[in-house]
Amino acid sequence: MAIQLMPHQKEAIKKLHNGAVLVAGVGTGKSLTALGYFTKRVYPKDPKIRLYIITTARKRDTHEWEMECLKAGIGVEYNTDYVVDSWNNIEKYSLIEDGFFIFDEQRAVGTGKWGKTFVKIAKKNRWIMLTATPGDTWMDYLNIFLANGFYKNKTEFVRRHVVYSSYTNFPKVERYLDVEHLIELREKVVVSMFLKKPAIVHEEKIFVDFDIDAYNTLLKTRWDLENDQPVENISQLCSMLRKIGNDSPDRPIQLKELLYKHKTAIIFYNFNYELEAIVKLLESLDIPYGQWNGRRHEEIPEGDRWCYLVQYYAGAEGWNCTITDTMIFYSLSYSYKAMEQAKGRINRLNTPFKDIYYYSLVTKSSIDKGIERCLARKTDFNEKVFVKKQNKEC
Repeated sequence: MAIQLMPHQKEAIKKLHNGAVLVAGVGTGKSLTALGYFTKRVYPKDPKIRLYIITTARKRDTHEWEMECLKAGIGVEYNTDYVVDSWNNIEKYSLIEDGFFIFDEQRAVGTGKWGKTFVKIAKKNRWIMLTATPGDTWMDYLNIFLANGFYKNKTEFVRRHVVYSSYTNFPKVERYLDVEHLIELREKVVVSMFLKKPAIVHEEKIFVDFDIDAYNTLLKTRWDLENDQPVENISQLCSMLRKIGNDSPDRPIQLKELLYKHKTAIIFYNFNYELEAIVKLLESLDIPYGQWNGRRHEEIPEGDRWCYLVQYYAGAEGWNCTITDTMIFYSLSYSYKAMEQAKGRINRLNTPFKDIYYYSLVTKSSIDKGIERCLARKTDFNEKVFVKKQNKEC
């Protein structure tokens, strides 16, 4: 059984090496490319080597990697053992030596146990990482650089490259030094895989009406009318501003119009009050639905008409759906990564659809505009920066 690889995957396999990070968009076939590298470049030199795949909890539970291994002939044509587990359990493998690890998704950021254990494993084993978003800052690359032996420890990296701000009560990077060297190191480890997907992507913004007077009053007075008390902090202010727009009666109306056009759809949302509004609408229209969030882990419904409701933080990655061509963002996420990962759930190499549709429900409020600007710049929305700007404009 030979893996049927596409030209872009074959080219990436030629460039991959121990300690490499395969960077490619969601749905471009990173998993099979990684297994192709293992079967063609690693296994022939060491047929007794054991394969370890560290992935998201959902991918582990849905056995997606087992299906990919079967396609690759691992365990059949390539007689080697393999283990699939989640990043949550990465410490279980900290004593493994002389194995081959595929780290699926970049979870080795920061100084927590995942990052530390990743570096420990990487120094005693061969490995590659797969991700669509390797890092937004140079600090995000720190553990990858440590795992490749470019620096002895974080102290050496910080001493050479990091200048912290002197005006904050917590460590905040003000700027980086010798960036040219950091770029050289990144180029040594990153292997980019490009593919123009066959489906044509259509993205449309749907404007939603909202109570602009309530919005402006809240911005001006910073008073919580519901509880008759001052707004406590920046996070609460932004949450209340978003609720005025996201809980608008016009939002379900706009969603209803989209569901007349599309018989099936995946709907992403942020907050529980949004979920309640969506469920109320779907039940009034007698549309079957399933949910994936922190409380409910249901399967995608079957049939000709359905909706699948997914909360960003719980289900933006780690699963695929090629039985619908439509995704609706009931509200925007602060996270660029979450938005991109969400889009990749339906825009896959094996999608049967020629066209893919993404709809974003947004208001013309300053906070939605701010979120949109950050997402367009491929950065996350920062509440503190937003509120500071609003204070100047008020």
